[in-house]
Amino acid sequence: MTDLTTLLEVGGPVAALGGGAAYTRAKHPGVYWSAVGLPISTARLLSSYGSVMEACGLSVTPSRLRVLEVKATTRGEIRPVPPRRGIIRPTTTGLRLRLRLAPGQEPADVAASAERLRHAWGVHAVYVTTVKPGVVDLRLVGYDVLREVRMPRKAVGGFLKVPVALREDATPFVRDYRVVPHGLSLGATLSGKSMYLRHLVAGLAPQPVALVGIDCKRGVELAPFASRLSALATDPEQAAELLPVLIKEMEDRYDLIKARQRIAPGTPNEEITSDIWGLPEQERPVPVVLFVDEVAELFLIATRKEEERRDEMVTQLIRVAQLGRAAGIYLEVCGQRFGAELGKGATMLRAQLTGRVCHRVNDEASAKMALGDIAPEAVSAACAIPAERPGLAVAGDTSGGWSRIRTPYLSLSDAAETCRASAHMVPDLPALEPFRPSVPAQPVESPANPVVQPRPVIG
Repeated sequence: MTDLTTLLEVGGPVAALGGGAAYTRAKHPGVYWSAVGLPISTARLLSSYGSVMEACGLSVTPSRLRVLEVKATTRGEIRPVPPRRGIIRPTTTGLRLRLRLAPGQEPADVAASAERLRHAWGVHAVYVTTVKPGVVDLRLVGYDVLREVRMPRKAVGGFLKVPVALREDATPFVRDYRVVPHGLSLGATLSGKSMYLRHLVAGLAPQPVALVGIDCKRGVELAPFASRLSALATDPEQAAELLPVLIKEMEDRYDLIKARQRIAPGTPNEEITSDIWGLPEQERPVPVVLFVDEVAELFLIATRKEEERRDEMVTQLIRVAQLGRAAGIYLEVCGQRFGAELGKGATMLRAQLTGRVCHRVNDEASAKMALGDIAPEAVSAACAIPAERPGLAVAGDTSGGWSRIRTPYLSLSDAAETCRASAHMVPDLPALEPFRPSVPAQPVESPANPVVQPRPVIG
């Protein structure tokens, strides 16, 4: 009886502690990392840094001066020298560590050993980034940050910058229209493509930007944001009328830029410009972001007359993609498929879209349409996205780099409320006024408790 009591007194708390740790690790990985994973991984890194670097082939032969120093002082064993380690900086999702490489080493050597370092130090993943020649950053991620997305507090956007998702290395994925002017987002039904678009609209709503939408699903995706939109087309017929107006707006902006380029002899160099960002602020036209949802609907035709309209619209979209950046007109195209089978001009338009985001797709060919021409190795990663993780995607650009991202959940009502609160930010663009969507009046809610309490009538 005494042994059983002792076992219960000792084993009970241990079992409760172990069960609580397992539950926390499964349901609240961030809390588990801060309380348990961080100190354990830090201890592993400090105690095994030299041996792990040597096992990974990242150590080098010591210099002659170091050899003489060891022989003269300790007469100990002369071991290879690992890269010089900087201060370990803990974060809410992992650790950061800066390494100074030895002469003859390159960042690719460290990147090739990332999987070994992950196993040796007991973390979820290790990512390597180059800071400057000879210096790299190791970002150790303690758990799967894409399982339950929480954007970092430092994910603050800026003008034409929207932190729209979280990367797998726990850094924010920022959609910067000044750097990547045009983008393409592909994804099957319920893949999270609409959530990505929702974040873009809500992020741009408080900024001094004109938002224009073409939503050929009768406006079901963009109509809730009508209070913030400068123009909205809900079918191909309206889109065929809206696109020429945007082309005319783009041409007028080019005329403004050319008028500024009449260079006088004493004009300072900083006043010579080739886009709207070089114009004085008081003369600079407001940027325009054009959202095209379900782009395939603009290509599909049934009659000869629709074919002529389709060719004209595609040509106008290509012109916007080719010339719009300098005029401050940016393009965001969304769809389920976007390949050559849509018709003439589809491949040419896709080639102008620098940023690529591929959500879950139904076939490998769709993933190749989005990523095959810029990052072929990312196609298999896009095809492996599970259906139970909506919002998970593979993002890449024409530089060849790519990463997994996931968009956090944002309800349609919250995004629409953000647009309603920013309705005063809609700029004055007379050319787009005929296409301004009508905003239905908000119903006035009756008070829950009437001012005058009813009294029963006594007969």
